Amino acid sequence: MDKYIKYVLVAFFALSFFLFGWFSHSAYSPIHKLKTTTILDKIKANRTLNVVLLNAPSTYYIGAEGPQGFEYDLLHNYAKHLGVDLNITHANTIKEAIELSKNPNIHITSASLSKTAERDKIFNFGPSYFEVQEQVVCHRGMLNSGKFPRDIEHLAGLNIMVGEDTSYSQTIKSLQLDGYDINASFTSEYSTEELLEKVASNEIDCTIADSNIYALNLRYFTEMRLAFTISEREQLAWVLAPDSKELEADMYAWLNTFNQSGGLAQLKDHYYSYVLFFDYYNTKMFYKRIKSRLPKYKQDFIDISAHYEIPWSLLAAISYQESHWNPKAKSFTGVRGMMMLTRNTAKLLGVKNRLDPKQSIDGGARHLTNLMKLVPQEVQKENRLKFALAAYNIGLGHVMDAQRLAKKMGYNENIWSDLKKVLPLLAQKKYYKTLKYGYARGIEPVRYVESIYDFKNILENISEENRITEEE
Repeated sequence: MDKYIKYVLVAFFALSFFLFGWFSHSAYSPIHKLKTTTILDKIKANRTLNVVLLNAPSTYYIGAEGPQGFEYDLLHNYAKHLGVDLNITHANTIKEAIELSKNPNIHITSASLSKTAERDKIFNFGPSYFEVQEQVVCHRGMLNSGKFPRDIEHLAGLNIMVGEDTSYSQTIKSLQLDGYDINASFTSEYSTEELLEKVASNEIDCTIADSNIYALNLRYFTEMRLAFTISEREQLAWVLAPDSKELEADMYAWLNTFNQSGGLAQLKDHYYSYVLFFDYYNTKMFYKRIKSRLPKYKQDFIDISAHYEIPWSLLAAISYQESHWNPKAKSFTGVRGMMMLTRNTAKLLGVKNRLDPKQSIDGGARHLTNLMKLVPQEVQKENRLKFALAAYNIGLGHVMDAQRLAKKMGYNENIWSDLKKVLPLLAQKKYYKTLKYGYARGIEPVRYVESIYDFKNILENISEENRITEEE
């Protein structure tokens, strides 16, 4: 019996010590483990998203209305989603952007970087947001000399220059290892855009650029031309800071939502849609008339634009699209003058002489302002201006018909990127026979709006270059 009691006492004390230790541990240990602070947490806490942006037309630049660029706008929208400010460090070349990305305070690097197999081993890539192909771009004058290349073998003997530490330099080196005779030099001094300018000015024969970069610069450097595509389709992606899984996951989720909402389509439409309507000879003539005709009327555009709070470049672009800055222009339908006003429209606007440049420009500005007021309130921001421009060309009734048709077809009737898909259908009987205003050549306002934006951007680019030159 004593032996039995002894075992019970031992067991009791052992259990007591166990329970005492367990309770003591619970009392002094946190119930939940402390959560590690992530990069995403720090961004939200500091209310700042630090990004490196390549200073170039395809990514980020300071335009007439402030910061612009496809990748800038995309990241600006992401920063708004996070509820933080966008803090930009700009780079002038891809090599410089890559170096800046090594700074531990940088969260995202955006420099039109394609997600190649080599780069994927080095960088922590985030979501892809654009698809491109590498293109060989050469001077247009080579077409007449018989030297214009049509494939890789024809690159032999040409003076080719590409950016150092770019996907283009990787492509060239890979081809050289495969035995192709390519005389190429690599530079860290010039950006891709600057190399395209060198091609256009015939300082070098060819360079390589992503398809989006070539498309954006074609309107500025008209003497360059696409030779051939030299790569498969590649994805552009952001480089994220190391150990940023939460940031990466949040960006993927946001970009998917932004894409589904139509936001990504609107951005692509804003920056790239005019490329479909690029006309070499028309653009060349535009540059000539900027020098020969625009100086006579530029101050009128500036003065009248200030009164109506419309960019002068927009009024000038409309006028060029309408009349090529010819105050005596006349169409077979009877519209006349710099802004090609009909007799009835001119009368309603109080324009007594349609052939007077100032009266015509003022009337056109007032007409556009009135149309913007008549566009349905649901149409917001830049979409509103594009709807008004389409109405300037085809009439507000047809634009509203297109809106009704867009809604019926499941499109968003209040955004231009969807409306322009529907407008051409106004020329098809199965659609226009059910509409209030009937038939219309709906492709014309689409081309009209895209052309005006193209001319406007060229004018603003030239004005910015002139301003920088004067400051220097």
